[in-house]
Amino acid sequence: MTFEPPPACTRPTLYFVGVTTRQSSIMRVFPKWAEILGIDADIRGYDAAPNSPPAAYRTIVRHLREDPLAMGALVTTHKINLLLATRDLIDELDPHARTCGEVSCLSKRGGRLIGHAKDPITSAASWRAFVPRDHWLGGGEVLCLGAGGSAVAISVSVCEFERPGDRPHTIHFVNRSAPRLDHLRAVNDALDTDIGFTYRVNADPAVNDARMAELPPGSLVINATGMGKDSPGSPLTDAGVFPQRGLVWELNYRGELLFLQQARRQAQARGLTLEDGWIYFVHGWSAVVSEVFDVALTPELFAEFDRAASALRPS
Repeated sequence: MTFEPPPACTRPTLYFVGVTTRQSSIMRVFPKWAEILGIDADIRGYDAAPNSPPAAYRTIVRHLREDPLAMGALVTTHKINLLLATRDLIDELDPHARTCGEVSCLSKRGGRLIGHAKDPITSAASWRAFVPRDHWLGGGEVLCLGAGGSAVAISVSVCEFERPGDRPHTIHFVNRSAPRLDHLRAVNDALDTDIGFTYRVNADPAVNDARMAELPPGSLVINATGMGKDSPGSPLTDAGVFPQRGLVWELNYRGELLFLQQARRQAQARGLTLEDGWIYFVHGWSAVVSEVFDVALTPELFAEFDRAASALRPS
């Protein structure tokens, strides 16, 4: 199987390496952000099915290296696989990329292609936006459904929180296959942390329901599977019961979002705090845009980006 490279760029271009990139709000948001930055630039999507052959990733990374107007890229869904397939094409990795074994951003400096893992930074900012300060002093655990790049980034970022009350004492990870859990375990084993981790291979939503039922009040349940956006469905059944006074984080902001719908139906009765993936989207993209175009992401600039993006947020 061969993969055709994107056509040559005619203007400075930011790439979005994903699955269904044309449906993303960034296609409407980026032109507004470019106006804010005063740059003349395009954004292009590069779609690949999850777990695509290495040749697909090598095609896009070679294009980024060779086309002088290809400025860089945001990578989603493929963060781990892309790095595994193209490590020899990337000149340098930042510390988080080396720790996490993934890249969520590719940028250029002085003719060198640099891989970044921005997600630990953006995960931390997004987490702090809705998890109350010292929340974990009252107990509670985390159940993360999915063990891909987002789960790795969340795990690394939470371990870096300095205040004990801001760190849960236990995080449980569930994934449909073993390789991603093995990668996550290897990352976590190298961290200096007091957080305890458990890992389970499971593809049955009813079993996830049972695991969620064991969580104490105040626990956080995360959908990091991509289900509801990249693939249909939810990692839970409609019979699953969320923890009392629990926190629910759907990492997606678009798609059918069945997991979030399930939580909404229980929100009042169970006293749930719900968070979708919108603020994660804004933090993630603003970090990549600022890196690729070599602009300092000040609080003032982030606020401008946030206002411009929120005006275009899908209902």
